[in-house]
Amino acid sequence: MRKFGLIGYPLSHSFSKKFFGDKFREEQIADCEYELYPIPEIGLFSNLINGDQAICGINVTIPYKVQVLPFLNEMDEASTEIGAVNCISIQRTEDGQWLKGYNTDAYGFEESLKPLLEPHHQKALIFGDGGAAKAVKYVLKKLNISFLVVTRKPAEGCILYDAVDEKLLQEYTVLVNTTPLGMSPNADTYPDIPYACLTDKHVAYDLVYNPEETLFLKQVRERGGKTKNGLEMLHLQAIRSWEIWNP
Repeated sequence: MRKFGLIGYPLSHSFSKKFFGDKFREEQIADCEYELYPIPEIGLFSNLINGDQAICGINVTIPYKVQVLPFLNEMDEASTEIGAVNCISIQRTEDGQWLKGYNTDAYGFEESLKPLLEPHHQKALIFGDGGAAKAVKYVLKKLNISFLVVTRKPAEGCILYDAVDEKLLQEYTVLVNTTPLGMSPNADTYPDIPYACLTDKHVAYDLVYNPEETLFLKQVRERGGKTKNGLEMLHLQAIRSWEIWNP
């Protein structure tokens, strides 16, 4: 039996467990299972990996995407530049084990964003500057889309929400929400920008996927803009994880 799983804390619900459980069942993959490993502190990661030699791959979620880095032997280009990992491959030999980190969030975001982009989408606003914004910045740089980061509190290299006005929105036509604003059960919240200034030239991407359409996306859609939530990104990053674990 080959084992895969997700580390994080807490792990009350998991997209990954359902995704891989369904995949194994539908594709009749009988020799694999996917488990949740809610470890209360990152120091327990070594115990987990060393204690079960059947574990071949791990996904990583909050709060360990950065904390897990010292445990790795190698990182791919994306995770090195982003400074965060959400997928780990574990190669075991007679000489020991080799842990390599990847960032499949970047892959998922890039592949799901690209179909929305048109030539005039040259500049982006990123709402929030937490961990999720790291992969978004990496992808926008890769796609040659310049960006400004918008935060609630003053921070170096960021602008505040009250700086987002009609003039700025005419220029910055890609809008990406990396904050929990709008996420259930707080579905009545959204990034505080002047939505009346938006047009069909705008594209809005929300990393939130529950609810399916946040108020942020709804307000952009009602003004003719293109919208997408984070569900496809999740699917794509999971598929990429499976490819990494099964080269």
